[in-house]
Amino acid sequence: MVSFGPFQEGELIILLIIILILFGPGRLPQLARALGESIREFRKAMSGEYESKSGERREEKKSS
Repeated sequence: MVSFGPFQEGELIILLIIILILFGPGRLPQLARALGESIREFRKAMSGEYESKSGERREEKKSS
């Protein structure tokens, strides 16, 4: 049996079916894209890298 974190294979299938029913097949790509962008932004923020409003990349200095 395959396990992904706290979920087992059967639980994941049921969860995906419920999500498909709630949001529909047309909205799933938008949700996945938004989730991916959110994760990417979170990782950038955690690494101390961010973009200024002018669009240039800056490295945030961490004080010890």
